[in-house]
Amino acid sequence: MTMNSSNTKDIFRTADLAITAALSVSGFVVDEVEKVSPTRSVFIFIDSAELQEAINKFWRGEMLIEPMAFFNQLKLLKARIYER
Repeated sequence: MTMNSSNTKDIFRTADLAITAALSVSGFVVDEVEKVSPTRSVFIFIDSAELQEAINKFWRGEMLIEPMAFFNQLKLLKARIYER
């Protein structure tokens, strides 16, 4: 978690495509996609206790999501990365 100084909101940043897709399918919105280099993008979420719990479930292997929704979300995220 990092603090965003421009608007003082807590944010969660990740470059991990799998966790981004899983969080998105679980109802969390990607607030921004930041291109940090020509080959690397970072996904930004507004942080919350619910988001942190979902992240913990992901890393513990306890997050249950629909496989086709996950796959489709991966495709959408990749398109969002490469559209820039």
